[in-house]
Amino acid sequence: MKQRLLFLMLTAFLSQNAFSQQKIWNETEEEKTERLQWWTDARFGMFIHWGLYAQAARHEWVKKRERISDEDYQKYFELFNPDLFDPTEWAKKAKAAGMKYAVITTKHHEGFCMFESDFTDYNIMNTPYGKDIIKQWVEAFRAEGLGVGFYYSLIDWHHPEYTIDRVHPQSANTQEEYDQLNEGRDMAVYRDYLKNQVREILTNYGKIDVLWLDYSFPGQFGKGRDDWGSVELIKMVRELQPEILVNDRLDLKDYWGGWDFTTPEQFKVQSWPEVDGKKIPWETCQTFSGSWGYYRDEHTWKDNKQLLVLLIESVSKGGNVLLNVGPTARGTFDHRADEALAGMGEWMKFNDRSIYGCTQAPKDFEVPEHTILTYNPETNRLYIHLLDYPITNFRLPGYKGKVKYAQFLHDASEINITAPYGHQMQGSIATENDLNLRLPVNKPNVEIPVIEVFLK
Repeated sequence: MKQRLLFLMLTAFLSQNAFSQQKIWNETEEEKTERLQWWTDARFGMFIHWGLYAQAARHEWVKKRERISDEDYQKYFELFNPDLFDPTEWAKKAKAAGMKYAVITTKHHEGFCMFESDFTDYNIMNTPYGKDIIKQWVEAFRAEGLGVGFYYSLIDWHHPEYTIDRVHPQSANTQEEYDQLNEGRDMAVYRDYLKNQVREILTNYGKIDVLWLDYSFPGQFGKGRDDWGSVELIKMVRELQPEILVNDRLDLKDYWGGWDFTTPEQFKVQSWPEVDGKKIPWETCQTFSGSWGYYRDEHTWKDNKQLLVLLIESVSKGGNVLLNVGPTARGTFDHRADEALAGMGEWMKFNDRSIYGCTQAPKDFEVPEHTILTYNPETNRLYIHLLDYPITNFRLPGYKGKVKYAQFLHDASEINITAPYGHQMQGSIATENDLNLRLPVNKPNVEIPVIEVFLK
């Protein structure tokens, strides 16, 4: 009995100790929710992937895909001169599209820094352009009232001490080959470099709202938290910028305070992501086409309706969308990106109330056919997005007694509410608990019309 008691006490001690070791950040759930609230309400942001790879114009992973050596890649560094870069114009386009914040690559996997750095010559100040792009960008986006965020690649294909791994341009097949390739390389030196640069970008540009650290790939010939020094790195981030929001790619998902939101990439989630049965903050990052960096000859661009459905559906499941632009090497947006942003902006101009501050609809509201629902808990309004425009009569299943008023959102024109009646009841599944909306025969001149429902 005594031995069993000692065993239970030891187990409890170890469990408590293990739990305390997993806690990086002294913040309650309520405090975290409050810290993320602006971002949760914003719902829509711009991702910007820009670097030397814009000159190759054939994917941001071109150095890896084509196994380009540092020597052959050097020409892009020596020639980089985005003379048409106008960050104010970029910020105005993001704002006009309905975006509330933006995240830009300060350094991508290629290792080139778009900011002035004391820790490497491989930065924007030593190119023909010779000016700190990040400084200009931050000032311009702040001036337009947009949140500002930084992407910083944990991976670095240029740093001489970064050990070659399975995603490196010099990747190999066997342990013996990796040992030979990495002889003389010291990842500890790179860890210090990484930490110093993250300190730079979080110190030199004022308050930063979002930080994307990208990415971990544990396993054979991979890298995870120990390679990056993730625990110490995130502690430093929290100290430097206590209000910042950090993504989940440091390989610290099991640490409280190691991340703030999860980041499904290039797909629409089927349901609100959960951890241990609890819904978590999330943001899907998506491209207009098939690459993040500028790709001149890539033509699989999503159309306006696809992009709008992506945004609406993400909000309907409690998430955000970070939609990417890959600027050209001269510092402009591709005309296809401009057209996509303009299309979304036209819809958002009239329908953004169904996005900002909205989330998943309460469970007691059934989703009508061919629609997506969003809900604003502050105003108690439900938004019905008509993906396939109905013919005159539109059934709201089980909505009787729940609705005060209904209107089209784009023009605030009233929609007549009736009970299901007459011939429509023949062959119908309508019941006395339903409502019917009498819609105009002609679809409004809106890509996806939205019905704003004022609830009781």
